[in-house]
Amino acid sequence: MTRTEQSVTHRLVGSGPRHVIVLHDWFDTCAAWGTALEYLDGDAFTYALLDYRGYGERKDVPGRYDLGEIADDVLALADQLGWDRFALVGHSMGGKAIQQVLVRAPGRVTRLLGLAPVPAGPYPMDEPTRALFYGASEDPEKRRTILDLVTGHRTGRVWQQRMISHSMASSRTEAHARYLASWHTLDLSEAVRGNPVPVRVVVGEHDLALTADVMRATWQAWYPNAEVITLPATGHYPMHETPVMLASVMEEFLWTF
Repeated sequence: MTRTEQSVTHRLVGSGPRHVIVLHDWFDTCAAWGTALEYLDGDAFTYALLDYRGYGERKDVPGRYDLGEIADDVLALADQLGWDRFALVGHSMGGKAIQQVLVRAPGRVTRLLGLAPVPAGPYPMDEPTRALFYGASEDPEKRRTILDLVTGHRTGRVWQQRMISHSMASSRTEAHARYLASWHTLDLSEAVRGNPVPVRVVVGEHDLALTADVMRATWQAWYPNAEVITLPATGHYPMHETPVMLASVMEEFLWTF
């Protein structure tokens, strides 16, 4: 783990010639990928995982806490690593962040892989949903409700509590809240529409929020070379729920670039 903030703090997995930058979700950090990282091919790929400002190893790094800033940090990390071109993997909120990177530097991005990814447009919320999400930055029980929903009411309280405890401890409250305001309202749909980059969108069959139908109406409508794959036996967190299958689906797509 690189520790100096003159450079962008990050974690490297593998040492292969195919370069991939991985962005985490709204609740997690780059350290919370379950066992999925153990099943990635480190001879073929080098994965760079970074925490957002206000999260994890960069919890004390100040910032605006928005998707534009994440994109700036991703490009700074790529320059730091000497990567002219790279693929991007984004989970949930990270799925919208990788699209912001694409908009900023389309010539550098070889592929997009979204895992239960937030689409490029504003995310629709009715008033109860808005109250739930915007209350979650300070209320751990609201985080539990969200976790239960996106995993299809299938996960037990032990796993949920571990996720909540990690999330609350590893992120600044103001960062958590501001990132939500950014990914909820930002509209990148016209900026990405028609972009020919190869895209794979992976959704869990038990995710009750970011479903395959949502992805077909958004990602597949905007990207001409997008495919949507439904992963069985998982919800929103395949890195925890089905890590072996997730690693296989990721690298099958990422292998060619």
